[in-house]
Amino acid sequence: MKKVRSMHRYAIEILYSPEDECYIALAPELPGCSAFGRDEEEALREIKTAMDLWLLAAKKDNREIREPVGKAILKPFMDRVTRRSLQT
Repeated sequence: MKKVRSMHRYAIEILYSPEDECYIALAPELPGCSAFGRDEEEALREIKTAMDLWLLAAKKDNREIREPVGKAILKPFMDRVTRRSLQT
């Protein structure tokens, strides 16, 4: 059985939803894993709990748990930011 990795290695997105009047937090690398909160901090706390539960359920069900790729997703963006800051 595969060991569950720390959820803090996965990317987290937090967006404000005007329709729901709250913040929605998503873990894009963990399908269906989301949470919400009245503010960004609450949404972040809630998504961390949701990620823990998602990973525990996946482990229990012997589902594949992919390695996080969050940093790879952000690399092109970070490269552009670094280039811009070097130009100024």
